[in-house]
Amino acid sequence: MDFKFTEEQEMLRNFTRSFMDDNIISEHVREMETDDKGYSPDYWQQMAELGWMGLVFPEEYGGQGMGFFELAILFEEMGRACCPGPFFSTTLCGMAILDAGSEEQKKEFLPQISEGKMVMAPALLEPAGTYTPDGIALEATAEGDDYVLNGTKLFVPDANSASYFLVVGKSNEGITTFLVDAKSAGISITMLSTIASDKQAEVAFANVKVPKANVLGEVGKGWEVTQKIIQRGAIGKCAEIIGGAQKVLEMTIEYSKERVQFGKPIGSFQAVQHHVSNMATDLEGSKFVTYEAAWLMGEGDPCSKEISMAKAWSGEAYQRILTTANQVHGAIGFTMDHDLQLYFRRGKAAELAYGDGDYHRELIACDMEI
Repeated sequence: MDFKFTEEQEMLRNFTRSFMDDNIISEHVREMETDDKGYSPDYWQQMAELGWMGLVFPEEYGGQGMGFFELAILFEEMGRACCPGPFFSTTLCGMAILDAGSEEQKKEFLPQISEGKMVMAPALLEPAGTYTPDGIALEATAEGDDYVLNGTKLFVPDANSASYFLVVGKSNEGITTFLVDAKSAGISITMLSTIASDKQAEVAFANVKVPKANVLGEVGKGWEVTQKIIQRGAIGKCAEIIGGAQKVLEMTIEYSKERVQFGKPIGSFQAVQHHVSNMATDLEGSKFVTYEAAWLMGEGDPCSKEISMAKAWSGEAYQRILTTANQVHGAIGFTMDHDLQLYFRRGKAAELAYGDGDYHRELIACDMEI
């Protein structure tokens, strides 16, 4: 396991950062918080033309043929810029289709995702609020050539702009996943107010008909597909976290050099230096556990414990980093005019997404041999 980036990976990081620095500036992030779509179609198409949408898809489906570690690099740089849009959710769904989809489904969906013509959203969570099979209550009833879906999904990301939902339901055979046209009759979408001001929604399914050809994977074996989405989502959020944490650390160092108290920059005070050192320590720890989990996932090796370790550590470490950054910045760090609040709000959302620290520590505990 070598965490030193290859030349290709460094090029990907540098080019992504350059694109983000030039286009996804804080003014754009703020504007997208109140935008109906929540992202810029122009930037979305530019990212598709750069090959990011299909980064991990084989070339035969219009992709770049890169690995999950490269995708984690992309997530990290997007987290650093607070990049708005449905890239994260669409990519997770696309990888699930690559894993479990039929050849017909791959040919139908993956090229459209790669070209930026399709947005997808995973509809996983329900009112039970758990990432476990017993939390799935949405009913999927077989009727002729269709399944009929009834139930409610919560906190569905980018539901407002999705062309298709990847829906997890419970059929007579067990947990099953479906590719559901977002324009199907019986679907209603209610946007939710969130701390991160991102586009999450309650999606209700009332007698929604889905062709049996749109079952993703095998009937009754959908939890395997779902679990992989949750694991990749957890690593992806860790990558976003370390990107955001890196930017917060840079902002804090720069501010400590500029802010003068008692005739000196506050960065010259030992107490502030200790704060910044603790932030850097939390960041480096988060990088190592995240890169390890991402590398193992990309290699196809067992990594459930490593994923949970990374998510539990990095989510809580980011909260420590953000809290300390606010202490160093003082009152200005708590204002909406300052960029620090963008990271603070998104940091809390990222900590909770795909399981918080308590959830992932419980997974590790249950997996340990006693």
